[in-house]
Amino acid sequence: MAAKPKASPTAAPQLPKGDTRWFVRDRFGMFIHWGLYSQGARHEWLMNNENIPVEDYEKRYFKRFDPDLYNPELWAAAAANAGMKYFVVTAKHHEGFCLWNSKYTDYKAPNTAAKRDLLKPMVKAFREHGVRAGVYYSLLDWHHPDFVIDNRIGPYRGKTDAERAALNKGRRMERYAEYMRNQVTELLTNYGDIDVLWFDFSYPPEKDKAGDFTLGKGRMAWESEKLYALVRKLRPDIIVDNRLDLPGAWDIMTPEQCQPREWVTHEGQKVVWEACQTFSGSWGYHRDESSWRSTDELVRTLVDCVSKGGNLLMNVGPTGRGEFDARALDRLQGIGEWMKRHNRSIYGCTAAPADIPVPENCRLTWNPETKRLYVHVFAWPFSHIHLDNLADKVEYAQLLNDASELRPMGGWHAGQITNKANTLSLNLPAQKPNVAVPVIELFMK
Repeated sequence: MAAKPKASPTAAPQLPKGDTRWFVRDRFGMFIHWGLYSQGARHEWLMNNENIPVEDYEKRYFKRFDPDLYNPELWAAAAANAGMKYFVVTAKHHEGFCLWNSKYTDYKAPNTAAKRDLLKPMVKAFREHGVRAGVYYSLLDWHHPDFVIDNRIGPYRGKTDAERAALNKGRRMERYAEYMRNQVTELLTNYGDIDVLWFDFSYPPEKDKAGDFTLGKGRMAWESEKLYALVRKLRPDIIVDNRLDLPGAWDIMTPEQCQPREWVTHEGQKVVWEACQTFSGSWGYHRDESSWRSTDELVRTLVDCVSKGGNLLMNVGPTGRGEFDARALDRLQGIGEWMKRHNRSIYGCTAAPADIPVPENCRLTWNPETKRLYVHVFAWPFSHIHLDNLADKVEYAQLLNDASELRPMGGWHAGQITNKANTLSLNLPAQKPNVAVPVIELFMK
């Protein structure tokens, strides 16, 4: 079988790249943050935020982790019904706890009341629902005995230099880097085809102090060259994110909790990108959070990403008992209702050609294979919508939700409006369609 060509517009050709062709077609994924912090239910960084020592954290959460309601079939169905085509789960977050049965640590799900590998049935369930599998692996590990404690991040960051030096006695980052490679090997060899490997994250010190891991950690601490080479050896086509602090060692850029204003670039070139965001402020389950985003706004966010050539990775934080809470299920169901009728304006789509002006309060997506242009109407206008530079390019127009025809404006009404040359003005129904974001599908000549 011929090798698949690599598809990445980024630089650094000396490093091999993954295959992003499916990624830029599928556009929408689910992030899952699940770990011991789900029991605390007040942010996945609570070990850091509350300066909880390892021993206390273990006693409080590890010994009590019992996700007795965990049913990955329900998770996978919720993702698939929402129109999500891939998922990425925190196999290990910064707390160091592992969802899988790693032979390199005792700090893992099989040693809790769960008594089993939680990753394997999850990957299986999602694949059976047609959702590709990805794993998140934290480069940080506040639990590992060889992870050097620094003054910037972690539960011991507030201690004095002398106290941290005492805690760091005998710790060796090179042993920890080897531990990471061993675990990544497990993840990429024991769980079938993993399509995305999401590393998180680097925070290097000043360049002249790059080797002092008590001041931060980047490529030297992670031994990123070795780690990336291992990943490419095990899975040449896998998609890797941009958080290894190693130039060129990535396939996608990952703006977090913000929405880019235009197609994301690197060194002046457009790149493959994915916005990762949450339903509310936290990634892990947060019981008392009340800043949850509406379904309509979440749909607009997805549309906005695709209109700028990007993907959206939307996060769910399951509870300590292993369920998606009612707020998450409500949003997923709402997004799914919209996607059921509008997904062809998302899948296979990208930014519209630059010579097509964007109408007011709209976003455009374009499918280059079907040659259809999609006008996502964020604010429903009165009676008409005006599409500049399209009058001689559109063969037919319809609302996507019900395939109802939209006719060009003409006669007396058209004579009252001064339009630019080659403007297509369409008559709209007085009532906004009963969908989160109405979409006009334009069949181009």
